Amino acid sequence: WHQTKTMEAGGDAPAQGDGQDLSVFVQNLLDQMQSRFQQMSGNIINRIDDMGTRIDELEKSIGELMAQAGIENADEPQA
Repeated sequence: WHQTKTMEAGGDAPAQGDGQDLSVFVQNLLDQMQSRFQQMSGNIINRIDDMGTRIDELEKSIGELMAQAGIENADEPQA
């Protein structure tokens, strides 16, 4: 848009600041994307950790229920 406006005003070249403005815009956009990516990565890792904890608790509960029911763990070798 700046280039078109400059040419309409009688200039033959784009305004000097256009390249720098674009560079700053792209850098800001990349910084925002990196920040969002890091935030999403952190959220995913937290959810995976939470799921691991819940699985551990579930395994413990199942083991306790099996012990109460008198069922041996099928994974243990029988002598």
